[in-house]
Amino acid sequence: MELNLQPIELEGVSKEHPLIIAGPCSAETEEQVISTATQLANKGIKIFRAGIWKPRTKPGGFEGIGVDGLAWMKRVKQETGMYVATEVATAKHVYECLKAGIDILWIGARTTANPFAVQEIADALKGVDIPVYVKNPVNPDLELWIGALERINNAGLKRLGAIHRGFSSYDKKIYRNLPQWHIPIELRRRIPNLPILCDPSHIGGKRELIAPLCQQAMDLGLDGLIVESHCNPDCAWSDAAQQITPDVLDYILNLLVIRKGHQSTESLHELRLQIDACDNELMEILAKRMRVCREIGTFKKEHNMTVLQTGRYNEILDKRGAQGTLCGMDADFVKQVFEAIHEESVRQQLEIINK
Repeated sequence: MELNLQPIELEGVSKEHPLIIAGPCSAETEEQVISTATQLANKGIKIFRAGIWKPRTKPGGFEGIGVDGLAWMKRVKQETGMYVATEVATAKHVYECLKAGIDILWIGARTTANPFAVQEIADALKGVDIPVYVKNPVNPDLELWIGALERINNAGLKRLGAIHRGFSSYDKKIYRNLPQWHIPIELRRRIPNLPILCDPSHIGGKRELIAPLCQQAMDLGLDGLIVESHCNPDCAWSDAAQQITPDVLDYILNLLVIRKGHQSTESLHELRLQIDACDNELMEILAKRMRVCREIGTFKKEHNMTVLQTGRYNEILDKRGAQGTLCGMDADFVKQVFEAIHEESVRQQLEIINK
């Protein structure tokens, strides 16, 4: 399905790349909201974000100030001239935000993962023209992400965007949520005119990771950033470790290198031709490898052998991983490539054995 989209254009907000949305994880007190917003406005930030309702993993934590916080957001608009944005997870949230004059809504990762909840929000938004950003679901499911965008679009909303906030993983390593950049890259390929923002706060989970993640998002051509910024991050009531002060945010943004996304030169054209030639060679070699695999499948069938030979498979992964490292490639990357090749080899051999 092709989305019917219109650009998200806000008066007074530069159309230049990147778009910046910033503010605290949660609206905690009126003083905290106004102080943070004023500091951000003084740094040139035009869009203020704050969570009014906070769905937490477990009960007992701070779950948002609720409707009272919307009055503070209205005050931010009046006193700073900033646009204001918050997350909605139910139809009631939508109605309260529209009544309070909230300018931008976003749908959180937990909500995106639930088509029933997304449809409820879509139904509540019918007949309304307001920008809506949809965060990726907690699990790495591109179709679920696109499905949520389609539901909102089907309700008649055309000013849509996506927010990449990373994907939950049981095995926590560097990041709070794994970036898995290939998923937003594929989203961009599938829906080229959809603006995609990066949420480095939720990907990193630690403030020291925010700067490199911001730069990586820009290097990949994403359209902007939504960053959690708090006037006193260490005292934040939620997600303190991933929030930064407005001063630090300003420092990070001033250091960002914004690259040209669509400039093409003769030299780049020549290099791309070389890439195309390499890809063609890869396809020819893979086709040859699969022909050999099918011959092995025939041999296994004739000699009543099982398709999967675990010892041989482990040997391939270990040998090619080490070889990839020597060639300047990441061993895990090489392993993933050969796992995919092996999966297709097994599929083709199974076809032969079961004929």
